[in-house]
Amino acid sequence: MSQIPKPEYPRPDRQRSRWLNLNGAWDFALFPQGEAAREAEFLAGGRVYDRVITVPFSWGCPLSGVETDEPGVGWYRRTAVYAPSGRLWLCFGGADYETEVFVNGTPVMTHRGGYTPFEADVTDLWQEGENTVEVRCADYRRKDQTYGKQGYGDIQGIWQTVWLEERPAEYITDFRFVTRCTGDVTLTVHTNAQDGVMVMCDFPGAAATAPVQNGKAVLDFTIVEPFELWSPENPFLYEGVIQLGDDTVSTYFGLREIGSVNYEGRDHAWITLNGKPVYLQGTLDQAFHPEGFFTFPTDDDLRDEILRVKRLGLNMLRTHIKAEDPRKLYWEDRLGVLLIADIPNFWGEPTEAAKAAWEQEREEIFRRDYNHPALIYWTLFNETWGLFTGEGEAKTYLPETQAWVKAQYLAAKADDPTRLIEDNSPCNYDHVVSDVNSWHFYLNGYEVLRDHVREVCRKTYPGSPFNCAPGCTQTGAPLMNSECGMVWGVDGSAGDSDLAWQYHYMMNEFRLQDKLCGFVFTELCDVVNEFNGYYRIDRSDKDWGYGSFCRGMTLRDLHAGDMIVTDCAPCRTAVPEDTVTVPLAVSSWCSEHHGKEMTLRWELWYDSSRGRVPCGEGELPLPAYGWGVTKLPDLQVKMPREDSLVILSLYLTDEKGVVSRNFVTFDVQGVLQENTLPLNLRKSRTSGFSLVWRPQGHEKLCCGGSGTVTFRAKLPERLSSLSFVMEAGSKRCIAKDYKSLQAEIPVGELVCSRGVDRGSFDNSYFMTDESRCPSHAELLVDDISMGEITLQNDWADSRGVLSWHRQPNVRLLDEAGSYGELIRVDIPSRCLSSLSGKEVNVTLQVKDGGIALYGRNSGRYAIGPRMEYTLY
Repeated sequence: MSQIPKPEYPRPDRQRSRWLNLNGAWDFALFPQGEAAREAEFLAGGRVYDRVITVPFSWGCPLSGVETDEPGVGWYRRTAVYAPSGRLWLCFGGADYETEVFVNGTPVMTHRGGYTPFEADVTDLWQEGENTVEVRCADYRRKDQTYGKQGYGDIQGIWQTVWLEERPAEYITDFRFVTRCTGDVTLTVHTNAQDGVMVMCDFPGAAATAPVQNGKAVLDFTIVEPFELWSPENPFLYEGVIQLGDDTVSTYFGLREIGSVNYEGRDHAWITLNGKPVYLQGTLDQAFHPEGFFTFPTDDDLRDEILRVKRLGLNMLRTHIKAEDPRKLYWEDRLGVLLIADIPNFWGEPTEAAKAAWEQEREEIFRRDYNHPALIYWTLFNETWGLFTGEGEAKTYLPETQAWVKAQYLAAKADDPTRLIEDNSPCNYDHVVSDVNSWHFYLNGYEVLRDHVREVCRKTYPGSPFNCAPGCTQTGAPLMNSECGMVWGVDGSAGDSDLAWQYHYMMNEFRLQDKLCGFVFTELCDVVNEFNGYYRIDRSDKDWGYGSFCRGMTLRDLHAGDMIVTDCAPCRTAVPEDTVTVPLAVSSWCSEHHGKEMTLRWELWYDSSRGRVPCGEGELPLPAYGWGVTKLPDLQVKMPREDSLVILSLYLTDEKGVVSRNFVTFDVQGVLQENTLPLNLRKSRTSGFSLVWRPQGHEKLCCGGSGTVTFRAKLPERLSSLSFVMEAGSKRCIAKDYKSLQAEIPVGELVCSRGVDRGSFDNSYFMTDESRCPSHAELLVDDISMGEITLQNDWADSRGVLSWHRQPNVRLLDEAGSYGELIRVDIPSRCLSSLSGKEVNVTLQVKDGGIALYGRNSGRYAIGPRMEYTLY
């Protein structure tokens, strides 16, 4: 981190050249809630500051240096030297919640709210030499304040940049761009200047001037063709200046329009960007950093967050119930990520005080963020939070509150007619009036999720009462999902468990529905008590495992503009040598391949103990397709006779190569390969381990720590070769394992973030990520060492197909997605004569790190522990 934290100008959308950053070390005094008397003593005693805080970090976060996450009052003080040549303004990007500012002992401004900027002209109080700035921030987390989604870590006090800025006496106070796909732009500039003063703007391909009339100037201009439209694929920004006399503001805009239309005569609407359909593939962004909470340590961290979204192949973020740092909005504009912006809610009942606070915050957020081209859609409320009257089963979304929400929708629409407005992103099916018909769900289980999504689509049409508050009906607004995932789709929480399996079939189901024009997956990164992010809380990667099903497949394939989708379960039990039907469709949300020759290439294969076994392959030329979902002919594939987990890899290709990838799997209960001696996992003996349990209907054996696992086997005569084969991983014992076995948790076993142990959730089985927990074992046959084994990790992701396929209860996960490595140990030939025809003990002596052994119906390979041999 640089010496001054966050040294960049905080508002790249409206930047002036003469300014001074006041971030850094400030004197600080904290008075937690209930210590008003101590604050009074502080004021009476000459304001003796006993701490130092690093601004602009909330006093609760580690980077502040205070790290006391409590409501109360914080006092700040610092000195500054600055010699202005014009008027001097003291500016705050954001402070939570009630702020009073003093310059050289004189009050200069107050502000109420947690997310928006405020400023004051301090010229007349500013002195030559050293000046003292003091700030009092009170944040009591009252139920009528616009708190939003702060529960992971609060933004108490100053949490955005503080700076001094020079302006002339007549200056630009605000401005708004309205852009059109035709290249036409209307720029409205607000100012304190007298009528007749000229305002000028200069941008690439256009310049304009207009006089001030009644405090504003309206400049209409057209960008010279060929002009660039802004989109996630081409986030072109027109950068230039707006000038009023001696006041010059550097800014930018993007040419783009948002709308909705029943495209190509459909009976349902889609969201459009620049007149074309856009499929919103997004993720919920809690905008939380473990060290700085809502304040990311550096501008590079903000940029990298947007790059993470781009790397996933997503095109949208939903910033969850907070107003984002303006510099992050800049990177969304610059790098091309669409934004759904939520207005922070209050958490109590809709009292007059709460509603007034919300209305003020909403107006100020709209004013601050209006010009960002990335922002396409405002969400006023989330899940009816703050809108209920009463508690528990008696709580009600009253008609008068619904009327107020409708009034706020209309006010928001009048304030910003250029964007979509949603009244409430609902989990209670209670829209009142909205430009988008969105809904939330958290469900696990293919059939459960499929049936739910199809029911929602079936009930979506103009005049339908579904997903609407009593007395309200649908208007034909576009249908999209605004929250989804598995985190709350099981009993309690999914904890830290595999997301990849459910995500794969959920993306398939979404892309099968022509009515559905987007989704918001919960969430971008893990947070304190939720482990359902694409990335870990420290921004390290998770391994989704898709590349093991199709060569080169990543998450991006599930977000491709054109995608082959399968209308079937992700894994089906199949009969050996049976011909299986796979229903297919193509989903297209980009025009690049419309009317072109496209081909579906497929491969059918499985993993044996000795490697990949091909079962079939082929190519199908596809009919010409356009926007939305196009049904394709069914694909017929013949299963092998062998006992196996069969993979059908699907590749959508054009003349240049692979466009996108997908897959389905089949559990073929076939015949064992010849010369195989299965070892009975259920009858295996264990000794010495700290924990032992047999999950997944005894199809898996878990052993913690060190010890032995022994099988009994009768070997055939005349052995020519002999190998031990197993699917196994190491065994990381987590808190829920100890709890379920009523065992004491050893010191150091907890894996915590801010006091939350991700291993304590009943459904946890840590998803594969960058970390590894290896174990080491030795194979012995009748106490003779046959070789050392290293197991790299305790794995859980989409590759654990059989661990998912045979889950008995979709609401309670039983080590779902877990799997092991395919291990083969060849017995030295010198030992074969002494072993031929004998009944032997086959022992795994685990030295550390534990072991997880998988039976035929668990894990990844459909290969239980076995001996494989040849005879002479």
